[in-house]
Amino acid sequence: MRSPLRRASGNPEASVERGAGGLAAVMERYNEAALSAVPVPDFRQNEGSLTSTLRTLLFFTALMITLPVGLYFSSKAYIFEGTLGMSDRDSYFYAAIVAVVTVHVVLALFVYVAWNEGSRQWREGKQD
Repeated sequence: MRSPLRRASGNPEASVERGAGGLAAVMERYNEAALSAVPVPDFRQNEGSLTSTLRTLLFFTALMITLPVGLYFSSKAYIFEGTLGMSDRDSYFYAAIVAVVTVHVVLALFVYVAWNEGSRQWREGKQD
């Protein structure tokens, strides 16, 4: 195998005369050839879908925390105790039912949105 430092004439003194500058040029050509042979994956096309997915997840996480807790206390105080005049014990029970139903509704909405978003991204990826 021929050394990359030797010239076509095969003269070893010529390769010594080229010195470090010649070695850098040969290594630079070698690196350019090696790098151009390897395809670089483009992750930027997935960046939008990742951002959209993360935004959806954060939105439904915030909704899952705030909505059931807020509806529990507001329905207990304003609907069951205030409007309907129920006792504390009954209002706790019915307010908990409202919170549990709210959790299920938020989960169902999340599954629906995630399903549609995933199928939309799949369709867009399939058309490319």
